[in-house]
Amino acid sequence: MTLISQEQLYLLINLGQFPLWLAGADLSEKILVEVDLSEANLREANLSQANLTGATLAGARLIGAELVEANLRGANLSGADLTGANLSGADLTEANLERAILCRANLTGAHLTRAALPIANLTGANLSQADLKRAILAGDILTEADFQGANLRGSNLVGVDLIRATLEQADLAGANLAEANLSEANLKGCNLTGVDLNGANLSGANLEDANLRRANLNEARLIGANLARANLRETNFERAILENVKLDGARYRQSTIWPADFNPVQVREIQTD
Repeated sequence: MTLISQEQLYLLINLGQFPLWLAGADLSEKILVEVDLSEANLREANLSQANLTGATLAGARLIGAELVEANLRGANLSGADLTGANLSGADLTEANLERAILCRANLTGAHLTRAALPIANLTGANLSQADLKRAILAGDILTEADFQGANLRGSNLVGVDLIRATLEQADLAGANLAEANLSEANLKGCNLTGVDLNGANLSGANLEDANLRRANLNEARLIGANLARANLRETNFERAILENVKLDGARYRQSTIWPADFNPVQVREIQTD
């Protein structure tokens, strides 16, 4: 790995020869506030603990790069390729990651509050324990992504692909998941209070011990879903498809809205209070 001093880095940037070639460079702990690294080649570069606040990395190649605990607050990473990058503990608050590629990226414990990630690809990415409060992920590909224990309160996940994703113990209270595909996803113990799942596909999903209080599942598909011991108080299942659903120990109230062809009284395993 090539070690580059702060002075050498500034010289390269000020020469104005774009895009910069910094593949494999050691830029750890460097100060790169508001610098323009558009289209730069930073493949396998080390940017751990670097300060990239407000930096422009649009279209940059950061494949396999190390960005552990990097400061990327307000940075522009639109269209950047971060395949396999390590962003664990990084601060991406209010960062722009529109159409970014983050396949198999490590975002464990990363801070993404109010970050914009529309139409991004996070297939197989690890976002366990990440903070994504009020983040925009609409239209994202999140197949087999890991959100275990993540904070997604109030986030926009409209139309996302979360097939076989892990959201165990995640907090999605107030999030918008309308038209999302959560088939075979693991939502065990997930907080889905007040979540909008209108038209969502939850077929084969595991919602065991999940809190769906006041959630909207109008027209949702729950074929073969597991809702054992789930909190279904005041949940809206109007026009939902509840074929072969497991409801052992689930709890509901009279205010819970069921499909016209579904009678909870006939389901012995379900409980009312």
